[in-house]
Amino acid sequence: MSDDILNQLIQILEQRRSADPASSYVARLYHQGIDAIRKKIGEEATEVVIATGGTDQDAVVHEMADLWFHCLVALVHQGIDPARVMTELAGRFGRSGIEEKASRQTQ
Repeated sequence: MSDDILNQLIQILEQRRSADPASSYVARLYHQGIDAIRKKIGEEATEVVIATGGTDQDAVVHEMADLWFHCLVALVHQGIDPARVMTELAGRFGRSGIEEKASRQTQ
């Protein structure tokens, strides 16, 4: 089910690239450019930090969904297939986080 939702969302985000910014929030973000998208990601990340400091799990889920959404907007805007992120995550299975981070520092 989650793969279907993710794929549907990506298709919609792709379609919004050619939509009218006056009638689509995502098209407006695309039109405003990467700096506007980055700002939204920063705002949503801050809201996730705040929500996770509390006890309201619904708030955490809501804010996390907003953050993931805006991260997907950034990927699509930059022409990066979100599947690449999934491939990156899959490649980390079986490696410790410490090992993975150390490998990035030597690159």
